[in-house]
Amino acid sequence: MTSPGARPPITSTKNPKVADAAKLAKRGLRDKRRRFLVEGAQAAAEAVATGAAEQIFHVPGSTGRVPQVVEAARAAGLEVEAVSEAVMAHLTSAVTPQGIVAVAGYMDVPLSDLGPGTVPVLCSVRDPGNAGTVLRSADAFGAAGVVFTTDSVDAYNAKAVRSSAGSLFHVPIVREVQAAAAVEELRDAGATILAAAADGELEAAQADLSGYTALLLGNEAWGLPAEIRAMADGSVRVPILGRAESLNLAAAAAILLFLSATGGRSRGSDLAAVISGSVHDVRLPLTALKGFASTLVDRWDRFQDPARHGMVEGMLLDIERVSSMIGLMVDAARIEQGRVTRTSEPRPAADSLAWIADLFRRSHDYPDVEVEGDAPVAVDRERVQALLLALCDGAMWFGQEGSIRIEARAEDGAAVIEVRRQGEGPDDVEAQRMFAGPGEEGSRIGLHVARRIALALGGSLDAEGGDGVRFRLTLPS
Repeated sequence: MTSPGARPPITSTKNPKVADAAKLAKRGLRDKRRRFLVEGAQAAAEAVATGAAEQIFHVPGSTGRVPQVVEAARAAGLEVEAVSEAVMAHLTSAVTPQGIVAVAGYMDVPLSDLGPGTVPVLCSVRDPGNAGTVLRSADAFGAAGVVFTTDSVDAYNAKAVRSSAGSLFHVPIVREVQAAAAVEELRDAGATILAAAADGELEAAQADLSGYTALLLGNEAWGLPAEIRAMADGSVRVPILGRAESLNLAAAAAILLFLSATGGRSRGSDLAAVISGSVHDVRLPLTALKGFASTLVDRWDRFQDPARHGMVEGMLLDIERVSSMIGLMVDAARIEQGRVTRTSEPRPAADSLAWIADLFRRSHDYPDVEVEGDAPVAVDRERVQALLLALCDGAMWFGQEGSIRIEARAEDGAAVIEVRRQGEGPDDVEAQRMFAGPGEEGSRIGLHVARRIALALGGSLDAEGGDGVRFRLTLPS
C-alpha cells in the first residue's frame, strides 16, 4: 500500500531513474561512473549508516529491516524511490530479492593508504561469493584492508557485495592493481609476504601472523600463480585433520585471519581449535552442493522441471547451512574481542522460526520443522537464524524420529526458544557433553559455539536427553 500523499511506486523498468541504476550491473559502466548497486537490507543499512549510499529503491510493504533502512535513508536526506516487485527484480541479481537496493559511490583507496596489519591479497580469485565472504572475515578479524588484484572478481560485483553482508563498507579495499606490483609495494612498506597454500611450509598455528603481513590467497581451483607464490617470503597451510581433500577458500581465509587477529600460537588457541573443528561441518554441505551442481550440469536434459526444482531447493538449503556455520565462526572470534552485542530494538522471533521451517521444507532429506509461538528478541535476525540452525542440526543428530518442534515464548523478561525431537536420545550427562568443545567425545562444535554466543549475549543454552532431545535457548528481549 502507498501512504497518503506519497507518490505511487515506479512500475516501468524504462523509467529513467530505474534504467540508469540498472546499468550499474555492468562493470564498465560502474567504473565509468564510480557507482555500484547494493542489494539487501543488511548491506543497504550499512551503506546508509556509513554515508556511502546516494539513492534507495524499495518495494512498499517489504518486511524485516527494509522499513527501518528506508526511514534512515529519508532521515539522511537521500533520494528514496518506491518501485514495484517487477522493477526490483530488474534491479537485483538475487533469486529472492529482499525488497531494497541502494546506489552507492565507490570507496576503494590506493594501496599506500593501507596501514600495518594483515592484508589479504586476492590473486585470481574469481568467485564473488568467496570474495565477499573474505571481506566479511576481514571485517570480523580486524584486517588492515583487502586487495583485489586485476585478475580477480570485481569488489563491487553484486554477489560479492551481498556476500560481504555490509562489511564492504567497513574494510578498506584496493582495486585495479597487478598482483606482482601489489606484493612489491607491500614488501617495500614493511610487510612480510606469506602465501596460503595446501602444501605450505608451516602450519598456520605455527606461523607468526601477528605483524604486518600480506596474505596471498589464490584461485579456488588451482591456487596461486607460480610466479606470485615465488615472490612470497614463506607459505602457510591450514592442517586438514579429517578426510577432506581441501578447504574452501573462504573457510581457509577465515581461519588464517582469525589467527592473525589473535597472534597465532600465543593467543586464542581454544577458538582456533573451534574454527578448525568447524571444517567438517562446513565441508559436508559444500560436498553436497558440489554434487547437486555437478549432476545438474552433466544431466540437465535428463531431468524434468520438478526434479530440477528439488535439486536447486536442496542446494539453497546447503548454502544456508554453510553461511550459518561461517557466521558462527565469525561470532567465535567476536566473543574473543568482546564484540558480540545485542541489537537496540527487539524483533519478533517468529520471523526466524518461519525462515527455518521454510528452509527445511526445501529438501526431502530433512525432517519437517513445526513452529509455534513468538517472543521479542534483542538479537540480530541472522544470528538467531544461525543459532536455530545449529540447534536443528543437533536435534537431527540426537533425535531420530518425527518432526523437529520449535516453540518460542516470553518468560521472565527473556525470549525462550525450545527445539525438540523425539527418538532414542542421549541421557542427561551425554546431553551436556555435546557442548564440551573441540576434541571432547560426544561434542558438537556448532552447539559448543552456539552456547558461547548465547552466554555472551546474556542468555543461556541447555539440553535435556531421555526421550529424544530438547534444547532450551534463552535470549535477551
